[in-house]
Amino acid sequence: MRVVVDFDLCESNAVCMVVAPEVFEVRDDDFLYVLDETPDEALRPKVEEAVRRCPKQAIAIAED
Repeated sequence: MRVVVDFDLCESNAVCMVVAPEVFEVRDDDFLYVLDETPDEALRPKVEEAVRRCPKQAIAIAED
């Protein structure tokens, strides 16, 4: 699994960070950072929830 973020859509509202802080971080500069583009499969439920809860639908999962 690979985390893909459309940064043109992303508003850095940090919903994903609340759901999966191991993978997403919004820093003091108000930009979203993907901490782990290929997280462990054990984090899939959290990443899937972050995808569902993203208000701008800016996050996706790509299967490699």
